Amino acid sequence: MSTLSQHVILKKNEDRRIIAGHQWIFSNELQRIVGSPKSGDVVEILRSDGRSLGIGLYNPASLIAVRFISPAIEEINESFFNKKIRSAFDLRKKLFPASETFRVVNGESDFLPGLIIDKYNDYLSIQTFSAGMDLRLEMICNVLENIFHPKGIVERNESSLRTLEGIPLRKNLLHGSVAPIVIELNGVKFTVDILDGQKSGFFLDQRENRTAIKPFVKDAAVLDCFSNDGGFGLYASKFDAKSVDSVDISEEAISKGKENAALNELSNIQFHTADVFKFLEQSLTTDKRWDVVILDPPSFTKSKKTVATAIKGYKEINTNGLRLIAPNGILVSASCSHHIDRDTFLNIIQESSVKAGRRIKLLHFAGASPDHPTLPSMPETHYLKFTLFSVE
Repeated sequence: MSTLSQHVILKKNEDRRIIAGHQWIFSNELQRIVGSPKSGDVVEILRSDGRSLGIGLYNPASLIAVRFISPAIEEINESFFNKKIRSAFDLRKKLFPASETFRVVNGESDFLPGLIIDKYNDYLSIQTFSAGMDLRLEMICNVLENIFHPKGIVERNESSLRTLEGIPLRKNLLHGSVAPIVIELNGVKFTVDILDGQKSGFFLDQRENRTAIKPFVKDAAVLDCFSNDGGFGLYASKFDAKSVDSVDISEEAISKGKENAALNELSNIQFHTADVFKFLEQSLTTDKRWDVVILDPPSFTKSKKTVATAIKGYKEINTNGLRLIAPNGILVSASCSHHIDRDTFLNIIQESSVKAGRRIKLLHFAGASPDHPTLPSMPETHYLKFTLFSVE
């Protein structure tokens, strides 16, 4: 029986995913709601037979009605967040003992559903994707100030995921002050604007994958598509590529890429402001070929409804990318949509290779950097797929 006045009762057999370790309870899995919980309130989660599974954060406006937060009946206060965030921070210090830049909290995978915290040297960037975390933002900031003593904390709450939770979009300075800073990851420097830059300031999830290209790019002609602010192209240049062509549709991203190239004193890299789809098509009409083609696009789908369109897009860029690779070259291809699982993504590239008339061998498959851990029981956390193929 429930020990809290506000609780939810699951339908029969709808407890299996939660028991297995999944963190979400959907609205259609609820049999009954007891009490009058408001958006963001803590509710106890009961099986259909009345046995307790723990507590979660409730949101009547979302398809994800409850986000599981603890198997224990406990108060979600500063002490709770202090314990959880310190535990996550201790893990990151083991992963990156010489770095001051990493993801501190990765939402559900750190058992803090809907909360993302990124650390860039002495600054912190927060995203709250659930009503429950958003309601406790001030509490979380107090804990972060106590643990990290940061120079500044910003919230980057501009994601459309918040709209699905019924919470407004915001971008604010929450503590201290901020200014563009320089971070260094695996020997490459980047200028980061945590208040106005990409996402939470920078894409940290490809951190380790960017160095995986090192054995293949020395003395190679490299094409980096969807290059953003330099990313893979800067590493290829740093790893002694013969030449690098970086392509992105955003003039702002290209401008930042040039700035980062200058910051690292790299001169063997050319930047192109162009639509990647059109750039690949046009390149096929020339004799230009590259030894290494890198495809790291933004998510082509944010819902199951658009998966078919996304697959078509992935097939197009991978087919044309493969056609542009010189004999015995390398394809680097990634997907950051959790709606495209590993098998689907590998099948996309296999079908693309057949269409392109190229034979491929998978050399390397990886996910996100280890400061973006995943839950074996929760496919939604396995969003990033990173591949390296040998191409004949």
